[in-house]
Amino acid sequence: MKIKTVTTQKELLKFIKFQWEVYKNDPYWVPELISEIKLVFDEKKNFFWEHAERKLFYVENDDGKILARAAAVIDYNFIKFHNENTGFFAFYECLDTTEAKQASSVVLSAVENWLKEKGMKKIIGPTAPSTNDMMGLLYEGYDSFPVLMMPYNRRYYHDFLLSYGFKKAKDLYAYKITKDTLPIGRIKRIVDSVRSKLPDLVVRPVNLKKFEEEIKFAVEIYNNAWEKNWGFVPWTEKEFVSQAVRLKPLIKPELIFFAFIKTEPVGMLICVPNYNEVLKKLNGKLGPIEIMKFLYYKNRIKSLRIMIMGVKKEYRNRGIEVVMYYETMLNGLKAGYEWAELSWILEDNTMMTRAAENLGAQLYKKYRVYEKSIS
Repeated sequence: MKIKTVTTQKELLKFIKFQWEVYKNDPYWVPELISEIKLVFDEKKNFFWEHAERKLFYVENDDGKILARAAAVIDYNFIKFHNENTGFFAFYECLDTTEAKQASSVVLSAVENWLKEKGMKKIIGPTAPSTNDMMGLLYEGYDSFPVLMMPYNRRYYHDFLLSYGFKKAKDLYAYKITKDTLPIGRIKRIVDSVRSKLPDLVVRPVNLKKFEEEIKFAVEIYNNAWEKNWGFVPWTEKEFVSQAVRLKPLIKPELIFFAFIKTEPVGMLICVPNYNEVLKKLNGKLGPIEIMKFLYYKNRIKSLRIMIMGVKKEYRNRGIEVVMYYETMLNGLKAGYEWAELSWILEDNTMMTRAAENLGAQLYKKYRVYEKSIS
């Protein structure tokens, strides 16, 4: 076995394409676009790396075949916000052999040692690369495809991490709601009651013609509403703008809502079509044939992902989330979508888990985040 670090673009591509070896016979894996994965690692285009650093490791056998990979990541904004020297292991993948299990320990040791050298006392993960991106390992719900920007992995990853010394840090929940289980009448009665009690409430779709102004509203709401969440780290405006620009071509304005009390932005709901329905047909490529496939299938998507729904702390428990949710569901039904995933929600966020269940959603997937002390 040889432990190697990624130093060239050729090695980075090898690191990325290892996923195709791991999941080649898995019917539920959805490959991300290779161009998008490269963008995540691009220090000039991904503004996360302005306040973070990383080292990418992989383990090869004597034949030059990768057995396992992982990245060590330090987010200095996370350290500053939480006042703790915590690093992350990210982009973890491994084959399912006895040799590969040993390789898993080797690559995780490399990550741990690098983080120790940098003064870290704890590791959390897996991330891709931060807590504001994909996080955790699928733990329950292997019988269906993942939705857009949610992780998927082999079941044995959990055993490999536990045998190395990781333990559970937190579970993340995903809820599913279908057009047949949506209690639209009951939700409307709640919405009517909320509107009568909040006459100054305005809920409207995003205005893409005023994109920059809308982004500022989004950053303000996000950094307030999620401030006390486990694992939270504030977005910088540059990061948020960059992510928004990447998602803009995928956005359906009628599925994204802002809430205002008079002119103050107080809440937002971001819902996007589940483009994984299309990505699973492209195999990570975006050449001329794949572009034609994308254009053909993108209007046949039948599912959604509600990826962000929150209200500023001082305006919670007034039903504002329900109003945004109601407007989104009405537009989703009108457009012909059949089901939606609400994800992710922290396992101990009782207010949100109860709200999801009261809105007709059922818990159908769980994701697990791990941690390990390295002090």
